[in-house]
Amino acid sequence: MTRVAIVTGGTRGIGEAICVALQEQGRTVVANYAGNDEKAKAFTDRTGIKAYRWDVGDFEATQDGCARVAAEVGDVDIVVNNAGITRDGVLHKMNYDDWNEVMRINLGGCFNMAKATFPGMRERGWGRIVNIGSINGQAGQYGQVNYAAAKSGIHGFTKALAQEGAKYGVTVNAIAPGYIDTDMVAAVPAAVLEKIVARIPTGRLGQASEIARGVAFLTSEDGGFVTGSTMSINGGQHMY
Repeated sequence: MTRVAIVTGGTRGIGEAICVALQEQGRTVVANYAGNDEKAKAFTDRTGIKAYRWDVGDFEATQDGCARVAAEVGDVDIVVNNAGITRDGVLHKMNYDDWNEVMRINLGGCFNMAKATFPGMRERGWGRIVNIGSINGQAGQYGQVNYAAAKSGIHGFTKALAQEGAKYGVTVNAIAPGYIDTDMVAAVPAAVLEKIVARIPTGRLGQASEIARGVAFLTSEDGGFVTGSTMSINGGQHMY
């Protein structure tokens, strides 16, 4: 029986690439999404991967969603916490909702998913959790105190939970992507994007498939001796 993987925010961008990479690895993959039913259906039509809708920032909804996946698909052995949002703005213009919503979803989602799945992994003696952080959680970014704080928190969450899971065969790692060629980055004004690329030593944006390959390794049997690590995939932009 193949291992079951949940990828949050899995129906587009980096999340979709991760889903496909895990599927190619022989995993039984399901994608979580927050609200765009049309895009979720298109994703399932393209990939054959089931998509389940719930808000990872909602504790009860996450418990219910993961329980439904376990009942309908199988016990969850792999979790990739990829779901995230931005609410950018300098601090003196940022309101509490902008701060709280990013923390609730980006960091709170990791806690909620772990609470729903980590105990079962521990009992079965095998599990893989990969949390998607960010270069901006490592280096900071102007106008992103909320996002940078949440992503930095993910890196600390990863190291702490890794210590809890190690003796039970559960690894917990993070990947910190740099600037990846996704719809979110494509929305950046061309002049700004040009300056960003100029600061990347490899001279280009990353590809979602490159993040996905990192996840595929960390969730594989070969990745069993790697835990509490943050893998930076950023073209050399920030060497941490």
